[in-house]
Amino acid sequence: MEVISMLEKVLNIRAFYHKLISGNLANVETPNYKEKDINFQEEFVKRINGSGGDYDIKEKQEDEGIMSIDGNSVNIEDQMVKLTENSMLYNSLVQIISKKFARMKYAISDGRG
Repeated sequence: MEVISMLEKVLNIRAFYHKLISGNLANVETPNYKEKDINFQEEFVKRINGSGGDYDIKEKQEDEGIMSIDGNSVNIEDQMVKLTENSMLYNSLVQIISKKFARMKYAISDGRG
């Protein structure tokens, strides 16, 4: 079950990241809104090591890319790419978990269905 536990943690991070990206997209026209992001690798290592806790959300700084005239740092194209990539990875993980459970069910039933 260790693999299932690890996959659960990854799914939780992906779900949180989806909310974060959605929030960025919802605020694409909000003056002075700063794009928010997380470092997936750091969050994964934190959760695997058991330290968990809150997510370390980083705001895009003025010197990190192009800002609009109103001070908004969200680039809608970048966010859509991140959202698509995150959704694909999330769905892939769900498929992996489904296959794991199907194998366990098969093993429990002694291969009878």
